[in-house]
Amino acid sequence: MNLKQFVKMHREEWKQLEQYISQLSKQKKDYTDETITQFYRLYQKAAQNLSYSQTYFPNDEVTPYLNGLVSKAHNLLYKDQVSSIKQIRYFFSTKFIGLLLEQWKFVAAAMILFLIGAIGSFLSVMNDPLHIYSILPPEISQGIDPSKLGKGTSAVDSSLMSASIMTNNIKVGIFAFAGGITFGLVTVYLMVYNGIIIGALAALFWHHGKSYDFWAYIVPHGMIELTAIFIAGGAGLLMGYKLFVPGQYTRGWQLKRQAKRSVQLLLGTIPLFVIAGIIEGFITPAKISLEAKYIVAVLTVAGLILYVLIGKLKLAKAQIIKDFDS
Repeated sequence: MNLKQFVKMHREEWKQLEQYISQLSKQKKDYTDETITQFYRLYQKAAQNLSYSQTYFPNDEVTPYLNGLVSKAHNLLYKDQVSSIKQIRYFFSTKFIGLLLEQWKFVAAAMILFLIGAIGSFLSVMNDPLHIYSILPPEISQGIDPSKLGKGTSAVDSSLMSASIMTNNIKVGIFAFAGGITFGLVTVYLMVYNGIIIGALAALFWHHGKSYDFWAYIVPHGMIELTAIFIAGGAGLLMGYKLFVPGQYTRGWQLKRQAKRSVQLLLGTIPLFVIAGIIEGFITPAKISLEAKYIVAVLTVAGLILYVLIGKLKLAKAQIIKDFDS
């Protein structure tokens, strides 16, 4: 291939890359996936063209031109990678809150399903404590002794416990989200089942006069943990609902669209699961007073409320700026 053929074959793609560089340099956000994908494809081809040109046309002006073009594209990509930290901060501080407020009905539905299971099992075990053995799995029902609450060994590896708890909780969240693909049936089951476990245990400790102690060991991490599970469950219910009632669109289209929003809701719960795991691994088993554990629970609730309120204010501010610019 001679120089003339080489330039003629790739000239249009180089011009397109120049246009993308100009476009992406001016815009500070709102890049579409399609734009980024096309830009990256053109960048890769230009880099290949540069390598070819350096080999076969090292002394021709096309080589420094391609070198400059590829350098600009590379710098823009690198700059975008640096700004990804800001994008992550924006997601967790603002966008996630917007999604949460937008889909709060599904999160509330997940909480209601949990409460249905919890209240039902609580009433059942309250009426007859032996029901605990038919409600809970054997490994739970046979391993619970209310009289030994808070008397565990001090040799527990809190770091290992925290990591294990975080991993387990995140798995529960993922399953609750993924259950949406079954039209939400698996998600419904998980929400009710988790409620059944908590309700049955609460009734068992109530029978032994240990309710105050029991909840002191549950609520410090439980407020954040359950909030995250409800959000993950809400994400699954959202996807399941749109599959069950697709409206004027196909189920495939709804799955593609709603799965993206549901995944974003699920990703937003990861920091919550991490915080809950740290509290459950280090603070819950700690030799501190029950009152101190309740204070931790109050602080976590206050932190959650503050987090949502700050995110809501940032959303309102962003909307005002957007309206003003338009």
